[in-house]
Amino acid sequence: MNKLIESITFCKRIGALTLGFDPVRESMEQGNAKLVLLASDLSPKTRKEVAYLCGRYAVKSLPTPFTLDEFWYLVGKRAGIIAVTQEAFAEKIRTVIEDETDRSERLKEDAEYGD
Repeated sequence: MNKLIESITFCKRIGALTLGFDPVRESMEQGNAKLVLLASDLSPKTRKEVAYLCGRYAVKSLPTPFTLDEFWYLVGKRAGIIAVTQEAFAEKIRTVIEDETDRSERLKEDAEYGD
């Protein structure tokens, strides 16, 4: 999780994030959004709207373990939707999230089977 925090805060420092629903939608429309990150406590309605937009503009979206308030702490704005606008950083964050997901799934399986 530390790698994810470091990656998101670094993107914020270099200006590679767009924060909030409307700015992220505009970023997708302009072709600038490379990855959309979702807060864990985002409403189902907003998740559905983001999924539609991501499908329409061919932008991958991923859930994160962070709540709206945790995003606020990390990036300085209370936002449940964040777009990464640089491809290299989007790929890095995508890899970190997928690795964390794989790791947690393996731990759950090990716990279920008593390994």
